[in-house]
Amino acid sequence: MNTAIRHMITVTTIAMPIDAKLLTLTQWLSPAFPVGAFAYSHGLEQAVCDGWIHDAYTLNEWLVDIARHGSGMSDAIWIRLAYAAQSDAELDALNAQCRAYAPCAERLREGQRQGQAFARVASEVWGLALPNLQLPVALGSAARQMGLSPDSTITLYLQSFLGNLVSAAQRLMPLGQTEAQTVLAQLNADCIALAQASDGKALEDITSSAFLSDIAAMRHETLQPRIFQS
Repeated sequence: MNTAIRHMITVTTIAMPIDAKLLTLTQWLSPAFPVGAFAYSHGLEQAVCDGWIHDAYTLNEWLVDIARHGSGMSDAIWIRLAYAAQSDAELDALNAQCRAYAPCAERLREGQRQGQAFARVASEVWGLALPNLQLPVALGSAARQMGLSPDSTITLYLQSFLGNLVSAAQRLMPLGQTEAQTVLAQLNADCIALAQASDGKALEDITSSAFLSDIAAMRHETLQPRIFQS
């Protein structure tokens, strides 16, 4: 490569603005972050087994319902509330409420184990003060301590959450890489809209009407054989 061109590329690269906080957030919510998200299907495995989800279209419909009317919107509010918590006591009380809202044992364990793993790694690497919390509560608290944008945190969390379910679907049924990425891309607008809609929400605004998703998670507890923990 011509020396002048190499120099131009190097200078341009150095001059590009880099948002370090955004890099931290994308690292936290990357599939490579060791929370074990790959082991959980959020009841999707049962839904595939029952034939409720069998192609890209039905997967998209399922995920839209979860995002808008189930765990997606609920988690967005939990993150927002944890971000606003002013004391350890308030955060502990919020975490107890988050646990109580879990519709079944597998959902409770899913949030608990991932939250514990997230809190452990984030505390050791970034020096945060994070006790064992449910995942959305732990993430909201960590984002506040790091001064990260709550809107960005929630948006990327939702994309990560839905992306993990798309990945799970690829292991459970015939779903090609292009179809899978198309499904996830179609959900990006929902991730942004839900993050914005969660602003100003309170505890009493947390509801769920994604009933089939909850039922699938309950039934999955006795599904045999299975490859996911939820």
